[in-house]
This record gives sequence, C-alpha cells and structure tokens, in this order.
Amino acid sequence: MVKMSISKIIQRLIENDLPIQDALARGYGNYSAIARILKPKVEEIYGERVDLAGIISAVKRARASYAPRGEYRRIIAESRINLRTDVAKISVEKTRRNLEKARLISADFPEAFFQILEGTSTLTIITDEAIFDRVRSIFKEEDILGERRNLAALIVQSPREIVDTPGCIVAFYNPISRAHINIEETASCFTETIIILRMEDAAKAFSILSDLISEMRKEIRDFI
Repeated sequence: MVKMSISKIIQRLIENDLPIQDALARGYGNYSAIARILKPKVEEIYGERVDLAGIISAVKRARASYAPRGEYRRIIAESRINLRTDVAKISVEKTRRNLEKARLISADFPEAFFQILEGTSTLTIITDEAIFDRVRSIFKEEDILGERRNLAALIVQSPREIVDTPGCIVAFYNPISRAHINIEETASCFTETIIILRMEDAAKAFSILSDLISEMRKEIRDFI
C-alpha cells in the first residue's frame, strides 16, 4: 500500500477545516501555529513522527489553493446586519404539548422577535424580553431546563446565493469566536443568519461583522 505524502495529508486536512482555510485565505493565520495544530493528525495518518518544519512548508504551499472565491466574497460584501437588543431565551423539554404552546403564543405576538429552535429532546424559544414573562408562564416549572435574559440578536441578511455557497456562514462565526465572544444560540433561516449573544458583547460583535463586510467590499473594489 502506497503511503500518502505529507503534502497530500495536509491538503486533505485543510480541505476539511474551514477556519484554517479562512486563516490562510485572508492572511491572518500564523503558519507555525497552524502547523502545530495539524501535526498530531498528520503523524496519526502518516504513521510516524513528522518534522514540524516540513509541515510549515506544506502549509505555506497550500495557501495559494485557498484564495477566497469571488462568489464567497460577493455574498459577504452584499450582506446587511441588524442588531436587536433586549432578547431572552428559555429552554424546555420537547414534548408535543410544549411545541403546540410555543406555536400558539408566537401567533399571539406577530410583531415580536420570535424564534423556535428544535433539538431532539429540547426546545429553545428566543424572543423579545418584553414578552418573556408571558412566554415563560405557559410552561410548567418542571419542564423548564434553563433560561437566560439580557441577550441580543445579530441578524445577518445575505443574498439568496448564500443557501448554495459553502463557507459563508462560518465566515460570520469565526471572527466572533476569535474575539472570545460566546455565541449563545444560532440559527439559519433561509438567507438570514441569526446569532444570539450576551448584550454586553453585542456592540463588539456588530463592529466585528461590520469590519468583515467592509473588508470584503474593499477586496471586490480592488479586484475590479
């Protein structure tokens, strides 16, 4: 059996790691740091120890393969951000009765911010804090798994093509995570990417995504 080359292993690992692709494509990634991250997996696949310098060289060569695609840049550049403050969430056990309750109360407040996230065993409702007490009161105390107030929602509205273009949504998540901002909840609703975070982090996260969009717009202008 022919052993896969180090370069080929690194190429495949990067192809399956969007954050590293983003770091290479936009030039903020440190080659040595990326190589150290990849080294254990490279050695596991290769079957023996591999010199770090060789991995660094392979990562540098890989950079040229991961330039941001034009469509990817355009979608981010044409995105718009809205910030909704005073948001809260509650998580309850997922039962048919609780699902029915959530859907009924959403119909009572058509103008309110209202998102229902369904897991396999839990149901999380994200809504305006102004109606949170009303929402909470419809559930039995024993069904409530957790709740959080003082949240904000970043709503990124993107062109329709985001539905079929890989890497766009993670491009919104990555810079927020790098700033050590915790994403409380997230949802993708057709062309909207909804990011829930603490109110105290909202302004910083908004600024980060605004800078990302501005950077992509500048890249497109410079390219043209």
